[in-house]
Amino acid sequence: MNVGTFRKMKERGEPIVMLTAYDSLTAAMAAAAGIEIILVGDSMANTVLGYENTIPLTLEQSLHHCAAVRRGAPNAFIVGDMPFMSYEADITTGLNNAARYLKEAGCNAIKIEGGLATVPLIEKMIECGIPVMGHIGLMPHRVMVSGGYKLAGKTESETLELIETARRLESAGIFSLVLEGIPALSSQRIAESVKIPTIGIGAGVHCDGQVQVITDLLGMSDGFLPRHAKQYVKLHEIIGKAFRQYVDEVKNKTFPGDENSF
Repeated sequence: MNVGTFRKMKERGEPIVMLTAYDSLTAAMAAAAGIEIILVGDSMANTVLGYENTIPLTLEQSLHHCAAVRRGAPNAFIVGDMPFMSYEADITTGLNNAARYLKEAGCNAIKIEGGLATVPLIEKMIECGIPVMGHIGLMPHRVMVSGGYKLAGKTESETLELIETARRLESAGIFSLVLEGIPALSSQRIAESVKIPTIGIGAGVHCDGQVQVITDLLGMSDGFLPRHAKQYVKLHEIIGKAFRQYVDEVKNKTFPGDENSF
């Protein structure tokens, strides 16, 4: 697959499936299942690294996990999600850091959050040959200034602003656009206003594709589940049961048995 593949999928009306992954094992399983885009999301900060939000994630941590995902899924289309302040300071810094995702981690593209302020950077990335996925709506990088995770596009004026932003980002050269935390009807209007595919998370069924966080989908936690997420299995229960059985068998000396010994 390449960036042109996804525009053709939108033209055919074929939904695009994107899922986050952060390691080689789950990346291999995602690719084998037919996931079309693997996003090495900065959500790794609070889903697997234990941070409260995505802000503390470093560039080096992100690249490390991207490389692991590439090793697990050598033929997959992989997008590296650039962390907070790895591209915002200036164009040169953003460009150099983005190039590392392609050169060092083997990603096919990068994703950046942001609106019109990111247009000059996106244009330069495209000029240099770096494919870019955009991200508008609810933007986790802004959580400290927005006072929390808040929906975007709730009013007509907000929706029109998002439509204009989407069009400007498309003109800048992005190949696809994540819409996060936007009411379904507003997302539909945005999707219909651009030729590039839109990929939704908490943005309704009318986007051209969907993305979910792997730990939500697999039920890895028994804690809070976002409204946009769906648990397809409760692995925290299955894994917990296996761990407890292992503890019991070691304590009562039924493991290892003859079949596990030499």
